[in-house]
Amino acid sequence: MRNKVVLITGGAGFIGSHFIKYFMKNHPSFKVINLDKLTYCGNLKNLKGMERNPNYYFIKGDICDEKLVDRLMSGCDYVIHFAAETHVDNSIKEPFIFTQTNVLGTHTLLEAARKYKIKKFLHISSDEVYGSIKDGFFNEESPFRPNSPYSASKAAADLLVQAYYKTYGFPILITRSSNNFGPNQFPEKMMPLFITNLLQGKKVPVYGKGLNVRDWLFVEENCRAIDLVFQKGKIGEAYNIAGGNELTNIELTKKILKFMGKDERSIEFVTDRLGHDLRYSMDCSKIDDLGFYPKFDFDNQLKKTIKWYKDNREWWA
Repeated sequence: MRNKVVLITGGAGFIGSHFIKYFMKNHPSFKVINLDKLTYCGNLKNLKGMERNPNYYFIKGDICDEKLVDRLMSGCDYVIHFAAETHVDNSIKEPFIFTQTNVLGTHTLLEAARKYKIKKFLHISSDEVYGSIKDGFFNEESPFRPNSPYSASKAAADLLVQAYYKTYGFPILITRSSNNFGPNQFPEKMMPLFITNLLQGKKVPVYGKGLNVRDWLFVEENCRAIDLVFQKGKIGEAYNIAGGNELTNIELTKKILKFMGKDERSIEFVTDRLGHDLRYSMDCSKIDDLGFYPKFDFDNQLKKTIKWYKDNREWWA
């Protein structure tokens, strides 16, 4: 009897690489195929040592490559789809790239997965598909109101995935997580950018007045939640995942400054991002019902993340 095979897309990226390490540790009988294009934020150093595992295979390639995707999909049982362009600022500058990868790439995977009767297709999405909310929380049935080319492309991908379930009865699952943080995150996102700037004696650029609110989720928590949905999630359903750590950007900035021995003279307020959502917040009771709850203290994991960037300057410098 052969090992079960899971195709993981975008496995050299931040969340994808953490998930591969988590998944292979907890499911050693699975064979994992990691398909990653290795764009600027994909890094095989994130998976150092994994190449020695006989059940791990890396393939460099594009999820929009129909022939490659078809060939890989023919030998798989499951798909966990992380691959995406994710940086909002980049989507404002080069929006078509996001449509290409996030929408057409997802569609390419769905068609091949349907052709080969994949048993589960788990799509990794974002809280940004819901847009901004002043008070209260979004749940999984909330309408999509994306406000950036990035979030619009992720919303479109979500809708395609849901349509394959409704139209074809295709076995899909979706997770939508809040802002992830932790080691190995490319220094374009807020937390690693601020940490690495401060390590270089630079200031940290805070958009507007820093009043935008985000929920912060340690990446290992997200990996555990994604795996739980993969194992126990109900086919056809989406699951919100958050860390329960809502902070304004200025509150987070001040925490980072404090933990790094800096003061507010290191803050530089800059022109606000176009279409900047004020607040993201999600009701996560649905995944709570599966047995998920965050285990880690936010401040401790933030300190751990700062230490990682201090200790791994060669990775980001």
